[in-house]
Amino acid sequence: MVNYPIKKSSTNTVRSSASNRGMDLEAAINQTNDYYISNDIAFIYKKPIPIQVVKVDYLKRSAAKISEAYYKVPSTTDYNGIYKGRYIDFEAKETNSKTSFPMKNIHEHQVSHLRNIVKHGGIGFIIVHFSKLGKTFLLDEQFVSEYYDRKESGRKSITLDEFVEHGHEIKEGYVKRLDYLKVIDQVYTL
Repeated sequence: MVNYPIKKSSTNTVRSSASNRGMDLEAAINQTNDYYISNDIAFIYKKPIPIQVVKVDYLKRSAAKISEAYYKVPSTTDYNGIYKGRYIDFEAKETNSKTSFPMKNIHEHQVSHLRNIVKHGGIGFIIVHFSKLGKTFLLDEQFVSEYYDRKESGRKSITLDEFVEHGHEIKEGYVKRLDYLKVIDQVYTL
């Protein structure tokens, strides 16, 4: 087993090894974003989830535990920020399926949010990791919307073939675990 360096992220600690690299999409994106920020490439962050704390248990003076909380509003997408003067907004998802990504994992308000981002000049997309295949794709909002809209007619997933045809594979690396900006440079005019 190869032990990779431990990197403290702003949201959690990421430990990579040959056996778990690529297994946690959020950790890979957070580590990549830390690289982008520390090297002054882009400023992209994980959005905090807006919650209303209702009850806190004080086990001892120095430790408080939130025992009841509720979402204030439905969250939109996972990440947003700025790259080369353009606003970027995206959702990150993983699937255990080898053949498709279930549309039930994307909510209507998230699709609407991505549509509005693009409508106002931003870049909106989803990143989906097929964990059993070890493949990760970026899919532009145009196709996310198209595939989401067709679920009314019966199709309730995006096939792997559709990701291959209309999406863009993001290769996993060492320093930049998931260099999705490389794909953005190839796909969008910046």
